[in-house]
Amino acid sequence: MSGGGVLLDGPVATVLLDRPRRHNSLTPDFVETLAARFESAAAAGARVVVLAAEGRSFSTGGDVRAIREAADRRAFADRLVGGLNRLILGMIDLPVPIVAAVAGLVTGGSLGLVLASDVVVVEESATFRPWYGTVGFSPDGGWTAILPGIVGHGRVREVLLTDREVTAAEAAAWGIAHRLVPTGAAAAEAESIARRMAEMDPGSVADAKRLLARREAVARGLDAEREAFVARVVSDGAAAGMDRFLRGEAS
Repeated sequence: MSGGGVLLDGPVATVLLDRPRRHNSLTPDFVETLAARFESAAAAGARVVVLAAEGRSFSTGGDVRAIREAADRRAFADRLVGGLNRLILGMIDLPVPIVAAVAGLVTGGSLGLVLASDVVVVEESATFRPWYGTVGFSPDGGWTAILPGIVGHGRVREVLLTDREVTAAEAAAWGIAHRLVPTGAAAAEAESIARRMAEMDPGSVADAKRLLARREAVARGLDAEREAFVARVVSDGAAAGMDRFLRGEAS
């Protein structure tokens, strides 16, 4: 089966981030489309899903231009972050495992797609950065709801408050990623892992995912992120930060 951003090859489905001209940035419609793709993959009988991206970036998070130009910025942000939260929880709830193939930039809320995956393969040239303090947004995508449980509060605090870039090697050392591979090798490695996982008992895999999920705590944390993001996005600081970013002055 092939089409609509979902490729099914035997027991393995691939869900694609396919807005390469916009660096796979997230809009309300796109996150809803991605959620439907995961559901479609599971409904088609996939036993493992690979999450991969087209283009030079995995995803640069929320589409800053779309947020800035929205007629009702608060409503747009609420739909965007609310939809992203539902996508993240849907990935966590998916009864089949997800293997992410990560290359290029991962910024802002797109980290949530990485955190919601079960096994993460990252290329050595990939980078992770929040950008919130520079653009004027509040953290979303699990930066505060999920990431501290993986790497510790101290590390998350330092990265968020300095808005610094996390290298692929750091991501692997901290547990954000599970396989560090040469540039260009993530897709093949993710496929290999997925093929091995597809041979496992699906019921056992589903139980392991469910028991590890901490879903209720994650859902509460994600909702708190949504509320803070929606409140912050209409501030003067956010407007000024978005303008600097869109002019290419943010660094």
